[in-house]
Amino acid sequence: MNIKNVIKAPFFIVLVIVNLSCGVQDNKDENRRISFDDNWRFVKDNPDGAEDPSFNDTQWRSLDLPHDWSIEDLPSQIADSILGPFSKASPGKMRTGYTIGGTGWYRKTFTIEKTDSQKIAYLEFDGVYMNSDVWVNGKHVGSHPYGYTSFYYDITSYLNEAGQSNVVAVQVKNEGGNSRWYSGSGIYRHTWLSLVNPLHIGIWGVHVQTPSVSESSSDINVSTTIINSENEIATVKVQLQIIDPDGNVAMTTEQTVEVPSHERMNIEQNLTVANPALWSIDDTNLYTARVSILQNKNLADRSDTKFGIRSIEFSAEKGFLLNGRSIELIGGCFHHDNGPLGSKAIDRAEERKMEILKNAGFNAIRCSHNPPSPYLLDVCDRLGILVIDEIFDNWEEPKVSEEDYSKDFKAWWQKDLESMVTRDRNHPSIIMWSIGNEIHEALDTTGFRIAKNLAGTIRNLDNARAVTEGFNDFARRRGQQSNWHDSAPHLALLDVVGYNYMYDRYVEDHELYPDRVMVATEFMPLYSLENWKTVQDYPYVIGNFAWVAMDYLGEAGVGLSRIVPDAPTNGMAMMGAFFSRDSWPIFNDFQGDIDLIGNIKPRYDHQLVVWGKSTIEMLVHEPIPSGMKENVSPWGWPEELNSWNWEGHEGEIMQVHVYTRSPLVKLELNGAIIGEQVIEGDTSITATFEVPYKPGILIARSYTGGVETGADTLKTVGKPAAIRLVADRNAIHADRNDLSYVMAEIIDEAGNIIPNANDILVNFELNGHGEIAGVGSGSPIDMSSFQQPHKKSWHGKCLAIIRPIGKEAGLISISANAEGLKGSTIEIMTK
Repeated sequence: MNIKNVIKAPFFIVLVIVNLSCGVQDNKDENRRISFDDNWRFVKDNPDGAEDPSFNDTQWRSLDLPHDWSIEDLPSQIADSILGPFSKASPGKMRTGYTIGGTGWYRKTFTIEKTDSQKIAYLEFDGVYMNSDVWVNGKHVGSHPYGYTSFYYDITSYLNEAGQSNVVAVQVKNEGGNSRWYSGSGIYRHTWLSLVNPLHIGIWGVHVQTPSVSESSSDINVSTTIINSENEIATVKVQLQIIDPDGNVAMTTEQTVEVPSHERMNIEQNLTVANPALWSIDDTNLYTARVSILQNKNLADRSDTKFGIRSIEFSAEKGFLLNGRSIELIGGCFHHDNGPLGSKAIDRAEERKMEILKNAGFNAIRCSHNPPSPYLLDVCDRLGILVIDEIFDNWEEPKVSEEDYSKDFKAWWQKDLESMVTRDRNHPSIIMWSIGNEIHEALDTTGFRIAKNLAGTIRNLDNARAVTEGFNDFARRRGQQSNWHDSAPHLALLDVVGYNYMYDRYVEDHELYPDRVMVATEFMPLYSLENWKTVQDYPYVIGNFAWVAMDYLGEAGVGLSRIVPDAPTNGMAMMGAFFSRDSWPIFNDFQGDIDLIGNIKPRYDHQLVVWGKSTIEMLVHEPIPSGMKENVSPWGWPEELNSWNWEGHEGEIMQVHVYTRSPLVKLELNGAIIGEQVIEGDTSITATFEVPYKPGILIARSYTGGVETGADTLKTVGKPAAIRLVADRNAIHADRNDLSYVMAEIIDEAGNIIPNANDILVNFELNGHGEIAGVGSGSPIDMSSFQQPHKKSWHGKCLAIIRPIGKEAGLISISANAEGLKGSTIEIMTK
């Protein structure tokens, strides 16, 4: 299927069962793929001989994966230069949030049971940042440079005899400046060990396509890779079972084939599912497909995969259709870190991140600028979040230095791209593959050649989704003569063209290229109304993706407003200030709609009104000292708060912004109307009031045709009196992959959160079978430890992340105290 101007891509995820005989028996190998995360040893050093099985690692740390050493406190803390994990000597400076990489080693001892002596062993890594080398029993197994793609090794021939111990050693090198954002360092995603019989399904060996999907039926084509490592031809009966969302077997089909010795074979099967329960963003119906291998009625292999049935279509005439229904993409870009946890991809952290975005109103994400963890995509399937799965931030030309991925691109691009697509192509949530972001060589012949190779490789592996790429007109951005239209041959290779910060080009480009489908792969929050209007007005603009949905570590201060002397400022100089290499003590980007610990930021209130998800929102600008002015980052937002607490500023004029799509706004203070404004036309949703500050209750009301459409209230709250602890979940699994996020709220005597309660040191204490995995706040400048059991409040909140120890059920008690405040204690049940 050659996707061009119109993409009709029905989709179905399936897992296949490969049988060597009829009649599926209970499968003792049902859990053939087991976690390999526990009981590793680690050292942040580069000792000679660490790959040798006899190397003495008893003085190394014991830990469980996932692990990120760059988020951990540095030794030899020095005021103003080494604070928590931050160092002014960081090679990445503001890009990586002043964190440190380096070289580290991991080792693990394990034994293969004698009952598994004839098995094939695969060691799988979901992600290692970066430049990893793996040894098993002192023998080098392989290297993997890229820090964001999954990879695996067949380690069978490296193992000792069953029953004897084996040692796997992994060296990880995150040296120099190689990233534009915080990457983290180490084996930061899951690891897996698969023990399979010589006749088995290959890793990522199932590919499902659907030539047609409707409410009445779905045609399905399933391709399964079967590997025969035996010395004889294997007669294989491939059985495909489809299990519906209620757990019933919907249908079964079988096929008998012969797989040659020491070869792999792709088996294709076709079937039709009647009256399928379609997957959508509102109804995330997930089926299960089961693949098994039986030999002489003995089951040799089995694996289950969740899947969904849905159709997608992209065209300039209709926009984006999901199951025939028009969907406007309310999207957010995000980087991969999990705030106080660093880059550690603990399952619950990945899940909570997506839950926050879904609950905030996003229906789509862009994985910027690399593939996410596999589990995050599982979560998107369950929650109904559409995904742009992106592979690279740069190609052959470096963006950061000669140490970034550009040095490995020529040798590794195809392997990394194949890894992403074959791993992820059965997820119903993924609707687009992105081959790159703001690629420097995009406009020249080198860029055209590379893009053609990348897009062609993707379509050979999966032709059921759109191929896209994020573009930026760098010349115009620098005030130079634009050469944008030189990119037309390159853009013609894509199914959907990603526009970064170029909404004003849509109409002109549509006239020149009427079949082009466009999407804002990045937009600035100050222009969210203009961007969203294009989505509403033009079907060929299918949505937009905010830069960014959530604050992340690194690119420090790019979104943070600066208070500077009130003097003329050169625009380019001001822009450069936001990208200054020296932004200490700022450590996070502060560009998000949601802060580093998951709280909605004020700028998102404006976004809610833009998207029509709220009728009215009100924000108050922080006072600016006399003789100073605010430089607002194009990627940021003015320093506004949901607050009417401005003690010490009584009588001073406060700027109040009310956001609404209604034409009339009235403002009340303590029961008296103090002003009203008319918002004319559809080019603004903002009413601005100048209000002398007086404590009390401030209410904004919106009206259309004389009828009140909404109201928003801010009130002056009392002084800090107590801490209130609120857990996102009070019952969790006794599992290292589960977490409870406990928010500490600074409240007054009436229980109101105090929005200006900053810098109150909250001390946490934990008892029971758990640990504090991280602490944090939304502050972009609090360079304190993420691991010590205390944190300063910011806008009335800070966070402790609780992680179970072991698998023993019980109670975990966590207390929070601060000087002069009433403390709080809550319990979390592990089960």
